[in-house]
Amino acid sequence: MSLRTVSLRRRVTVSSAAVLAVVVLGLVLLVDSQFEAQSRRDMDAVLQDKARAAQQFVKQRVRGAELVNRLENRGVRVLVELPSGLKFGQEPSGDVRREVTRNLADGSTVTLYADTSVLSAAQSRLRSVLVTGGLAAIGGAVVALVWVVRRALAPLDAMTTLARSIAAGRRGHRLNPSRVENELGRTAAAFDDMLDSLEGSEQRTKRFVADAAHELRTPIAGVQAVAEALVQSSSAEEREQFNLLLVREARRAGRLVDDLLQLARIDAGLELQVGAVDLLGLAEAEVARSRLLAPDLDVEAEGERVVVVADAERLAQVLVNLVDNARQATGREGVVRLRVWRAGDRAWLTVSDNGPGVPLLERERIFDRLVRLDESRDRRRGGSGLGLSIARGVVRAHGGELTCLAPQMGRPGATFRVVLPIGPEEGPGEKPVEADEKASEGTTVEAEGPEGGERD
Repeated sequence: MSLRTVSLRRRVTVSSAAVLAVVVLGLVLLVDSQFEAQSRRDMDAVLQDKARAAQQFVKQRVRGAELVNRLENRGVRVLVELPSGLKFGQEPSGDVRREVTRNLADGSTVTLYADTSVLSAAQSRLRSVLVTGGLAAIGGAVVALVWVVRRALAPLDAMTTLARSIAAGRRGHRLNPSRVENELGRTAAAFDDMLDSLEGSEQRTKRFVADAAHELRTPIAGVQAVAEALVQSSSAEEREQFNLLLVREARRAGRLVDDLLQLARIDAGLELQVGAVDLLGLAEAEVARSRLLAPDLDVEAEGERVVVVADAERLAQVLVNLVDNARQATGREGVVRLRVWRAGDRAWLTVSDNGPGVPLLERERIFDRLVRLDESRDRRRGGSGLGLSIARGVVRAHGGELTCLAPQMGRPGATFRVVLPIGPEEGPGEKPVEADEKASEGTTVEAEGPEGGERD
């Protein structure tokens, strides 16, 4: 698709001049037609007055040539015909005329003629004046429009200059409009917001790529080191141990790559396979999975049955991330509670634990990518730092929100809250999607390691 572009100045100038020309032409035609109509009405009125005057003169015994002399003046000719057939005055030559005929009291007939040639000449002069004045007005307006349009569109030139400077690599400059309630102000403000978003996204992308490369370097370096040691190993026992280490490091690298791909899918727009999902059933399935992974963990699900229209596998992935985070924060003997309820047109689900909690200033940062609260901890034992980012992305793809709440007074630990919209009511032929082994898929943090205190 090719966008056809022309000079905006030329377009505005030509369009304004065309509108002005149409207005001037319409005004000329209107004035000309009104002048002609009014002149004819005035001429008819003069002839009617002359006819009434002829009736009065006849009553005063004014006859023949004297009557003609009294009625005639410039532009009006009179023809009087007596009952005997004798005529006084003369009929004007030419077809451009108006006439009024009256029968008088003495039996004679008077015909009054108005020569419209004088009117036509006046109208012709008026037309010349109107056309000349209109053309002069249009010409002057075009000259003024060129200057006015250039001045009016100066802010667009400023936007163009700024855009080209940013494209050339000079970042950080903004338009900073003085007023944002008018059209150009709103456009400039939107332009600045777009630049802020683009530059912020660029910085985040660069930082994310750098962090991802740094994160991948650790497992790849481990794979390389173990592989080299395996090649140099001579004992069967050492080779078996190195094989196990090689598999473990390869899995860790693969898990991180899977998480990065998952985030890329979320950024591109997650495709959801929606259906009726029982949130409490989903939570109970996650509790069963967690008890298999950590038998000493005190984990329970409670609340009411709430059915939402969502992707069961994606929501199960969210619960896996949240519960695994809670288990790593509390250790294998910690306490984790999942609670589900409905309020209005929203479904609410919380995952709370009795771990060290999340500091106030970190409750939003933990949802950033590749963020750990304990940066000093050995990454080989921790998660990828992407679990909460993925969980929030999935919840937002469902039209909901995932947040970290402040702990209640006197109660340690952290609470993560998922809020989802309630979809259409369950139909008679529909059944909630069962939450079974799918809940164990898509985990983005490791279950091994009893250490607490870290969330990712």
